[in-house]
Amino acid sequence: MPVPSCSAPRRPLRRLVAAALLLLPAAACAPQAPVRPILVAPAPQAMPAEPPRSRVGLLLPLSGSNRPLGEAMLNAAQLALFDQGDPGVEFLPRDTGSTASGAAEAARAAQAQGARAFAGPLTLGETAAAANVARASGAPVLAFTSDASQAGNGVWVLGVTPTEQADRMAAAAAAAGAQRLALLAPDDGFGRLLAAGLRARATALALPPPLVVLHPRISDPAQVARDLAAQAGPEGLDAVLLGVGGDRARQAAAALAAALPARPRFLGTGLWAQETTLGQEPALVGAWFPGPDPQARASFDSRYQAAFGDKPPRLAGVAYDAAALAARAVREPGGNPPLGQPMLGADGPIRLDPGGLAQRGLAIFEVAPAGEALLVEPAPVPGGPGT
Repeated sequence: MPVPSCSAPRRPLRRLVAAALLLLPAAACAPQAPVRPILVAPAPQAMPAEPPRSRVGLLLPLSGSNRPLGEAMLNAAQLALFDQGDPGVEFLPRDTGSTASGAAEAARAAQAQGARAFAGPLTLGETAAAANVARASGAPVLAFTSDASQAGNGVWVLGVTPTEQADRMAAAAAAAGAQRLALLAPDDGFGRLLAAGLRARATALALPPPLVVLHPRISDPAQVARDLAAQAGPEGLDAVLLGVGGDRARQAAAALAAALPARPRFLGTGLWAQETTLGQEPALVGAWFPGPDPQARASFDSRYQAAFGDKPPRLAGVAYDAAALAARAVREPGGNPPLGQPMLGADGPIRLDPGGLAQRGLAIFEVAPAGEALLVEPAPVPGGPGT
């Protein structure tokens, strides 16, 4: 048997290689499948962190009998935040339940979630309780109350105080030539604050001390008015501030007009702003009373109604102002609301003083024989000349 040669298998291999080489040009002309790149997913990147928001606690009566008012105040606060257009501020609404203990608990809950300022609460007792919580952290409180006894030490009273109303009316009457002023009001906290404001303004204007009659219960306004007229004597009075409204104001004005030698200029309080029947008493036609700036209030009412479909209650304007000032406070490095800088609030110009009061520019209105009162004097800017 022949011995196999080591070179024998090479001849067929050469033929295969040669055949393959002959096929290469044809293969190059054939359609080629596209080359797909290998996609490598990028490494996951962390989303930029949202900057922390400055938080404001809203202390509102969101349950109980005051719930409708509390909800309107919440709407007004949201409108204030929208008007400021600051996404860096967040509101934390908390229910006070219309009680002092509820207000304190609401303040603690908001504070635990980072609230650095508070708008609200509504009443004197609630404000005192919430203020005790807020002062521990130095958070300012922009309260809705009109009780000036709460003002100071980190609390600002945003309601229109009786003292402020009496001051405004006395100044307006004096500017019109009145010298002899008087007050007829109930013998309560409201009446005593009216008396304090009237006396202070009379002293500042170098006028004679006003005649003040505070009655425990004005059940017979006509008799109380006659007593005031008797004390005035034959010289009479130039202007009388009536700390009552409705039927009592009409009866007192009629009795005083009949008992005094000449009819004085009657003055009222913010209680009269919601009344449209005072002009049914002839003695009250032409009487003056303070109220919010009509243009500012009309603008606020229009924006509120467009946003929420209802006309806001009167106190919703205070909530708007408090929320706006609290939002400005948390943006400040020191965390305090702007002091001494007038701003246009829902009811007109407003300015916070260091003592804890909100000075408001109050317009003067005149009682008309029927219907809406007439604007006599626009609201001045607090802190300006003559205020």
